[in-house]
Amino acid sequence: MAVCARLCGVGPSRGCRRRQQRRGPAETAAADSEPDTDPEEERIEAGAAALAGVGGGPCTAPSSPPPRCSLLELPPELLVEIFASLPGTDLPSLAQVCTKFRRILHTDTIWRRRCREVLHRYRHILGLWQPDIGPYGGLLNVVVDGLFIIGWMYLPPHDPHVDDPMRFKPLFRVHLMERKSATVECMYGHRGPHNGHIQIVKKDEFSTKCNQTDHHRMSGGRQEEFRTWLREEWGRTLEDIFHEHMQELILMKFIYTSQYDNCLTYRRIYLPPSHPDDLIKPGLFKGTYGSHGLEIVMLSFHGRRARGTKITGDPNIPAGQQTVEVDLRHRIHLPDVETLGNFNELSRIVLEVREQLRQEQQQQEGGHEAGELQPGPAQPRGELLARGPDGASAGDGAAAVAQQPAPSGEGQPFVLPVGVSSRNEDYPRACRMCFYGTGLIAGHGFTSPERTPGVFILFDEDRFGFIWLELKSFSLYSRVQATFRNADAPSPQAFDEMLKNIQSLTS
Repeated sequence: MAVCARLCGVGPSRGCRRRQQRRGPAETAAADSEPDTDPEEERIEAGAAALAGVGGGPCTAPSSPPPRCSLLELPPELLVEIFASLPGTDLPSLAQVCTKFRRILHTDTIWRRRCREVLHRYRHILGLWQPDIGPYGGLLNVVVDGLFIIGWMYLPPHDPHVDDPMRFKPLFRVHLMERKSATVECMYGHRGPHNGHIQIVKKDEFSTKCNQTDHHRMSGGRQEEFRTWLREEWGRTLEDIFHEHMQELILMKFIYTSQYDNCLTYRRIYLPPSHPDDLIKPGLFKGTYGSHGLEIVMLSFHGRRARGTKITGDPNIPAGQQTVEVDLRHRIHLPDVETLGNFNELSRIVLEVREQLRQEQQQQEGGHEAGELQPGPAQPRGELLARGPDGASAGDGAAAVAQQPAPSGEGQPFVLPVGVSSRNEDYPRACRMCFYGTGLIAGHGFTSPERTPGVFILFDEDRFGFIWLELKSFSLYSRVQATFRNADAPSPQAFDEMLKNIQSLTS
């Protein structure tokens, strides 16, 4: 039997029993007198039983297979814990097993833990950042993307298509393939990924450096690089925009390139906190700025005021500065469309509101409350407009504004006054409400900055506008629809402190 078991590999089989049946009485008696099995045969038969449970075969002995438990049957939260503890080198193969594993491996929890355990000092880089590129700023979103951490630079649409989605391109990525080390690659340029470096300066600040800047160069030299950059960033050729702002473009291009060729610093920014009584949901918006093209602005609410802070800027008003400020206490009731087409009429209304504010400020400085100001026969029409058609006060903040009934239907018809320039003629022809505001203007290099009066126009939940009276210019803003993770401020105080920090860098 032992020999038969070794030959069959699965112990006694039907063929063995048949040979036993063909034996004569003497052979059978001799066989019966031998021991049934020996230790070696028991070991082989035990192995055969195990094999039978796995695959079976023509010589398989009947047995009940043990119950099996598949990883796919485990809860996703348990799989997250298991995958997060595996070496980074195992994750690519694991992601190829099935769709469920690949989806779980995109879970932020796994990569946040990977950042802590593998990347060590890189654990703080997820979220939104503003690069320090002179006055131009920018918006960087660092996210987990598959088996990498990637820094995506978000760019406004091509001028003047403010409603188009944002453009984005990778600037760097971090490999999460090793257990105790990480590889940083620079993605800037046209020659593919190459060696880079990330240095964590402090919790809310880090810098990147390219170690192979020759990968940024093109065979055609600076001229080819410049033309390529114009096509990508502006969607236009050099000849198309030469007569408009050639000097500014050259300056911007070389500042932009030189920063990436050396070392670029990023500072963390937060999305503005939202409150139920906000006029609209705060957030990031794309806006038109004359010859400067489209820029990114952050709209936030601060009690009685709304503020637009530049995330990207230009040589006149740099990134970080407060571009517009809206006084939510002073709502402006625009005249009918025919009258609104007259710029002088709109200017008169706005300047009357500004005079009212000046008088209120004088009263406050003299120890009187602003609410004591009563309209009289000599009171300018601007105050009555600001207080509403029934003479009631506009309220003490955004909550009071929200309680005011909005115009029915699509709102009040709106048209730009004659003589007001706009990069985008496809603006909404109806608005919900308007408020008095001020806009920041300055000379080249942020010289002689001053705030001038204007009109904030709320079109809908995702679009607003601003008329700059002194410039006779109109800016249209459209909401950035992208979703940003790890970008919420830990507290309102942290958000306010962030605004002060980015503004102080360019003051």
